[in-house]
Amino acid sequence: MKVVITDSKNEKIWEEELLPEGELPSMNRMCVYPDIQRQKIRGFGGAFTESAAYCYSKLSTEIKEELMKAYFSSEGLLYNLGRTHINSCDFALSNYAADDDEKDENLELFTVEREKKYLFPFIHDAEKYRNKEINLLLSPWSPPAYMKTNGDMNNGGALKKEYYGRWAKYMTRFAMEMLKEGFTINWISVQNEPDAVQTWDSCKYTAEEEAEFAGKYLGPELERNNLEDVKILAWDHNKEHAFERTRELLETKEAERYISGIALHWYTGDHFENLALIRERYPHKELFFTEGCVEYSRFSESNEVQKAEMYAHDMIGNFNNGVCAHIDWNLLLDAEGGPNHVGNYCDAPIMCTDHFDGIHKNLSYYYIGHFSRYIKPGARVIPVSSYCQELESAAFLNPDGEKVVIVLNRTDKEKGVNVGEYRKGADYQIPPHAIATFLWK
Repeated sequence: MKVVITDSKNEKIWEEELLPEGELPSMNRMCVYPDIQRQKIRGFGGAFTESAAYCYSKLSTEIKEELMKAYFSSEGLLYNLGRTHINSCDFALSNYAADDDEKDENLELFTVEREKKYLFPFIHDAEKYRNKEINLLLSPWSPPAYMKTNGDMNNGGALKKEYYGRWAKYMTRFAMEMLKEGFTINWISVQNEPDAVQTWDSCKYTAEEEAEFAGKYLGPELERNNLEDVKILAWDHNKEHAFERTRELLETKEAERYISGIALHWYTGDHFENLALIRERYPHKELFFTEGCVEYSRFSESNEVQKAEMYAHDMIGNFNNGVCAHIDWNLLLDAEGGPNHVGNYCDAPIMCTDHFDGIHKNLSYYYIGHFSRYIKPGARVIPVSSYCQELESAAFLNPDGEKVVIVLNRTDKEKGVNVGEYRKGADYQIPPHAIATFLWK
């Protein structure tokens, strides 16, 4: 059995050790059950925002390669997923739209020239470095201002009923333009955070409105353009109301037909029970984690260990309750946590140094790696029993039969654990505030 340990206090990062295997004792056992297989893992990734792409453009060729290696190589996080925005989001240099002319009913003025400056080259470079496609999710933050009840891309408002059809065509057109650029579009969400009024790009949908738009407009429009393989995700928001919203969304046959999964964020807490309820009630719908970051406005006093533990804790809880993919927020930000056109600065796993003369990997980057480096696309979540509530754990069965167990110790004390299956395994002492990944066949 191999264990990979990250213990920042003792400067251990992804440090590997081979453990002798033997009979598991009756105490302190953490056992996996590979014969019980749950959801299939689609993979891991981050968001290609205009802000991230702008930061990337400021780096030297050498530092760009370092970043790509960090995220997309076997020496890094092995990311295979990505998310990007339709029109602007808060992590853009300003508000913008691909077509903001109300009179242009046929979208003849529609253009992605702005995306070609920073965003598309960033994604292309990632795919070149990976030598494989990045499976992308497209999410809108706001329709053009003229389509909205408040006449503003920011500060909420709602999509006017008379523009449901045009907005569906607009979103589909954006996907088609990206396909022309050679990108792989797997998913599209109806709206980023449809229950939030933000000072940045935002748009409100009730459950009934989101279901109607997905089922009667966006789904059929994708089909008309031979984009049936682009699956629709709904909600794309926090977890506390996810089950309630899912029930409301899937009440109509049109919405149930076209909505293939539920997208989730973490900004209001764990609420893992909501995910378990969705998995139980709608096992044919996939759950995606599509956004999470450490907001400076809320966690400015948090240290690196606390931030990293936020990631690992949430990932463990999500996977244990039905999530099939983890997509982090910005792949890269500047030293201030931007740029952000409304000053909503945040942390990212990798940040630029001052003057863009280098990059810095936060501890959260290495904690994410305990998952993304070892859990392969196509892996299955499997149960793991834990003897101790203070140790958080999740287990996976890779396609090649390898077992993966991730154990997080957020306590101030060293914790002993015996990890294995069918009474065979290895014992290990997990240091305080450390994370370990165990692997064996």
